[in-house]
Amino acid sequence: MKYLLFMALAAALLSCSEYNKVLKSDDYQKKFDLAEQLYANQKYERSISLYEQIYQRFPKTGEGELSYYRIGKGYYEVKDYYMAGYYLGAFTTRFPFSPKAQEALFLSAMCSVKNSPEPTLDPTETELAINDLQLFVDRYPDSELVDSCNYWIDELRFKLETKEYNAVKQYARTEYFRAAVVAAESFLEHYPRSQFREEICELLVENSYLLAKNSVESKKLTRIEETSKRYSNFVAEFPNSSSLKKLLEQVDELENLRTSITNSNSNKQ
Repeated sequence: MKYLLFMALAAALLSCSEYNKVLKSDDYQKKFDLAEQLYANQKYERSISLYEQIYQRFPKTGEGELSYYRIGKGYYEVKDYYMAGYYLGAFTTRFPFSPKAQEALFLSAMCSVKNSPEPTLDPTETELAINDLQLFVDRYPDSELVDSCNYWIDELRFKLETKEYNAVKQYARTEYFRAAVVAAESFLEHYPRSQFREEICELLVENSYLLAKNSVESKKLTRIEETSKRYSNFVAEFPNSSSLKKLLEQVDELENLRTSITNSNSNKQ
C-alpha cells in the first residue's frame, strides 16, 4: 500500500515537473499539445495557463482562436462564471465568423444566468442575464438553443416578479401604506398576468384604505375616492374572492368618513 502511494506521489511530482517545464519553455507546439491533453482530461485550470500563452503568441491563428475559446470554456467548467462570461462574450467579438461563435455567445449568456442572485438581492445581474439571452435570440433566431433561452428568460423574469411581489408585501407588513400602493400599482403594470395578481390587487385596496384613513384632512376625500375605484375594479375582476367581505367593510368605513367630512365642510360654510 505504501509502495502504491509512493508511486502515485512520484508520478504526480513528475507530471507537475513536466507541466512546469512546458509552461516555461518556448516550444508552443508542446504547449498546445499538453493544453489539449489537460483539457481532454478535465484539468481545466492547468490548461488555461497554457492556452493563454498560445493565444498571446498566436492571436490570429486557428490555434489562437481555439485557445481563446477553451480559456472561456475552461473557466465555465470550473464554475468561474465571471471570467468565463468575459472570455466567451469577447470571443464572439474577436472571432465573429468562428463556427464556435454561436455556442460561445450562448454560454456567455448562461454565465449571466448563473450569476443571477436570489430574488431578495440586487436585480442588476438578473436584468443583465435577460438582456444577454435576448441578444442571443435576436442574433440567432433559428438556433435550436432559442427554446432554452426563452425558458431561462421566463425563469429570470419570474425572479424579478417575485422580488417586486415581496416588496409590496414588505411595505404592507411594515405599514408604509403609500409605498405599498405605489409598489402594487407598479407590479400590476409590469406583470398584468401574474399568478400573484389577485393578492396584489387585494393589497392595493387594503393599503389604499389604510392610506386614506390615516391621511391629513386635505387629502382624505381624494384618497377615499381612489380607494372606492380600486375596490370596484377588484370586484369586477374577482367577483368570487373570499376577501370581498373584508374589503367591503373597509370601503363602507371610508364612505361613512366621506359623509362625515362632507357634512363638516358644509357646516363650516
